[in-house]
Amino acid sequence: MMLDEADLVAITELMRHVAKTIIMPRFGHIGPADLRTKSGPLDPVTVADEAAERALTQGLRQLFPGIAVIGEESVAGDPTLMGAIGGSAPVFVIDPIDGTQNYAAGLPLFGVMIALVEDDETTAGLIYDPIRDDTVVATKGHGAFLIRRATAGDAAGPDDWVRLHVAKPAPLDASIASVSWQYMSEPERSLVLRGLTKLGQTSNFRCAAHTYRALAMGHIHATVSRRTLPWDHAAGALIVAEAGGYVRKPDGSPWHPSELDGGIMAAVDEASWQALSQVFA
Repeated sequence: MMLDEADLVAITELMRHVAKTIIMPRFGHIGPADLRTKSGPLDPVTVADEAAERALTQGLRQLFPGIAVIGEESVAGDPTLMGAIGGSAPVFVIDPIDGTQNYAAGLPLFGVMIALVEDDETTAGLIYDPIRDDTVVATKGHGAFLIRRATAGDAAGPDDWVRLHVAKPAPLDASIASVSWQYMSEPERSLVLRGLTKLGQTSNFRCAAHTYRALAMGHIHATVSRRTLPWDHAAGALIVAEAGGYVRKPDGSPWHPSELDGGIMAAVDEASWQALSQVFA
């Protein structure tokens, strides 16, 4: 199943509506009663996450009848839902609020992520920024774009879509990388931390949505993550690849959405990826 431009606009409008009616009204107003943890203190969920996922799920089912929809919060309640991701039937994968730690703290660095996965390959990805009110999108083989404005029922004009390209390659000591080492175990954690000194600058947005947006839009040169949950990476990995980047597991093999651990590395091109790989070898 391949989404066309009208489909992408419709999904973007759904994301905008959910953000406007559910996510943003609660932003800056999350209290202790609205927040709990799932697998641990670094894995929070708010009432807004759950409400947004329900609304996105309902909206996608109305737009695309018969297509399965799973989300981060629904899988937390029923892990068997993960089995749909590796199957041959198309399935939408939702992260209703990526960057929940930031969102709950009132920090404006979070996003909404939706991917379409089929045969364990991502065929479409969308990342919406509720603060900027724009979306980066990609469909497999057709490039990555920033949608600045989109109105349901009105085809977006050429000025609304801006083609995305990753940054030009840079030497390691001039490269900016986002590295999420908090989920790594020893000795990998120490190995990666030592390697950071060889890079020009490192960061951790605590938000895969903005990490992938920054890479696809040319603001950073690479990203390294340990956990590879599909709602965190399926949309972004495709968007970066379609913007000209190179995305692989640390062993150099392609990453698939059904692979939940083992790491993922993305860079502006293959040569940069190889250089980064040597740093953390």
